[in-house]
Amino acid sequence: MHPPVPKLSPRAKPEAAAPFLPMSRAEMDALGWEACDIILVTGDAYVDHPSFGMAIIGRLLESQGFRVGIISQPDWQSAEAFKALGRPRLFFGVTGGNMDSMVNRYTSDRKIRSDDAYTAGGEGGKRPDRSTIVYAQRCREAFKDVAVILGGIEASLRRIAHYDYWSDKVRRSILADAKGDLLVYGNAERAIVEIARRMAAGEKAREIDDVRGVALFRPVPEGYTEIAADDIDSPDEGAGRKPGEVVIRLPSCEVVEVDKEAYARASRVLHREANPGNARPMVQRHGDRDLWLNPPPIPLTSEEMDAVYDLPYARVPHPAYGEAKIPAWDMIKTSVTVMRGCFGGCTFCSITEHEGRIIQNRSEGSILREIEKIRDKTPGFAGVISDIGGPTANMYRMACKDPKIEAACRLPSCVFPDICPNLNTSHDELIRLYRKVREVKGIKKVMVASGVRYDLAVKSPEYVKELVTHHVGGYLKIAPEHTERGPLDVMMKPGIGTYDRFKEMFDAAAKEAGKKYYLIPYFIAAHPGTTDEDMLNLAIWLKKNKYRADQVQTFLPSPMATATAMYHTGVNPLKGVRRGAAEPVATVRGGRQRKLHKAFLRYHDPDNWPLLREALREMGRADLIGPRAEQLVPAVQPLTRPGEKKRPSRMAFKGQKFTTKGVPLPKAED
Repeated sequence: MHPPVPKLSPRAKPEAAAPFLPMSRAEMDALGWEACDIILVTGDAYVDHPSFGMAIIGRLLESQGFRVGIISQPDWQSAEAFKALGRPRLFFGVTGGNMDSMVNRYTSDRKIRSDDAYTAGGEGGKRPDRSTIVYAQRCREAFKDVAVILGGIEASLRRIAHYDYWSDKVRRSILADAKGDLLVYGNAERAIVEIARRMAAGEKAREIDDVRGVALFRPVPEGYTEIAADDIDSPDEGAGRKPGEVVIRLPSCEVVEVDKEAYARASRVLHREANPGNARPMVQRHGDRDLWLNPPPIPLTSEEMDAVYDLPYARVPHPAYGEAKIPAWDMIKTSVTVMRGCFGGCTFCSITEHEGRIIQNRSEGSILREIEKIRDKTPGFAGVISDIGGPTANMYRMACKDPKIEAACRLPSCVFPDICPNLNTSHDELIRLYRKVREVKGIKKVMVASGVRYDLAVKSPEYVKELVTHHVGGYLKIAPEHTERGPLDVMMKPGIGTYDRFKEMFDAAAKEAGKKYYLIPYFIAAHPGTTDEDMLNLAIWLKKNKYRADQVQTFLPSPMATATAMYHTGVNPLKGVRRGAAEPVATVRGGRQRKLHKAFLRYHDPDNWPLLREALREMGRADLIGPRAEQLVPAVQPLTRPGEKKRPSRMAFKGQKFTTKGVPLPKAED
């Protein structure tokens, strides 16, 4: 049977909320605590704000009557820092932070980052590689008999055997490496409250095996019928079986380590079992143990979302950081999350694996209350809400028109290859929300900085007009990602024609509003399914449309994403993966080719011209080398002077300037 769905109702007579969850014994003493019930260990600086996972989980558990402490960015060289708050009565909750620690610490070229937006002062090096594993092991060293429960995005994305880009190999479930008791994945609010309540009542962590969104090591219970992952695409799969009696057997960790087709099949099955309405438990062998995954959590209702965001957050960093700036908090301190989840299904993105594809919405009242708190409690607030959105800007209140169809659907996207006719794409409630937010006293401007899903926006001219007239400030970032059908199909993104339609609507709305606004399109280099010719065509499109990309994104294979499975296996798991009959996908793995694809995006950078000239000649496109406006790169390098940076030759691009940053290039003269 599916695990039950606990309610997030408050416990009787919880203690008064602490000003901040304590990070020291002195703070515990001031609160009159002898011990914490739960200690959360995190790789981020502790910011008591609902955009930070440790704050949400900590405040939620506090509201249920538990005493919660925080150990933030501890010295991981020994177990001493993990003893700072004493022995927790129930468990350690361990998270790497708001990002996977390897994504946080390394670039797509595997170079270590010098900074960390989630650390005071933006300082790098305050968390270890694979933070969740290291922290969990230190917790176990500090107090051997205390349960360790893993959570957060790093745990979510590494819950089964997964390809790890930084070691270029398949790693086993993070639960095995961390030696944890339980792993909580996805939206963890219900699960962590249920676990805490049951452990407080005397249950052992490893006995709690019936909570949604939980993974643990246990044998397959009696009465279950196993389905091999190979059978998932069979027409008669599931015929004659009763619901609740089935578990899907994924290829074992040892098999997916060496068999790329098996890995691709496991990835396909995992994503097909992502709908909480019909997902079945899965099991994957790791050595002599079975890793059991319960179905994903049921999405929170609006009432539950409101309860989470209405908790008594201080909305500022812990006082221990003094005046040090925490860049991530500076970026989001005046932003408002109105929804969770994404039904776009972009294969390079991990949102769906973590938050799900069913949109979870807050009520208008809860959103308006938070804006008033921002106005009243945020230091230096100047009347501007920096963002109102979420994983996407414009999926608020969108859902399948028929709950029965939604519960039965296994498609990875509601908008690819076309927008599903069962999807309600109305922007009316979002427009109404925008208008109410603008009316809040003391609010001068409300920006939309979250990514706009433009294939949905073109369905609502009224929304585009509302957005441009009131919620754009000069530039709007948007992500077509590519122009060519090959990479777009494996990304599950709409064609560039949809972007063109949105741009027409955007420009018309800006003109009507009397504004000079620009769209800033984002593109990905070196994504699976992309050829050198695709990148060349994209560069020609950029030049023709007079765009220069100052900041470009090279594909980074994040754990468990579908595109990462493509990168590792060369197989397309969007299609059936059968032995010897899987659809191949071109991958960009070599350093030179990855640099070339990035260079095509920055065709205007003189540093890239030698590589581009060489590639264009190899591709038989030397006609694109020269000084004319329609040509891509000049035939000569810029002149240099001692002590000066390289600068463009006067004849590089006749009539074009290189001083404009982030906006369309001026028209070239003939």
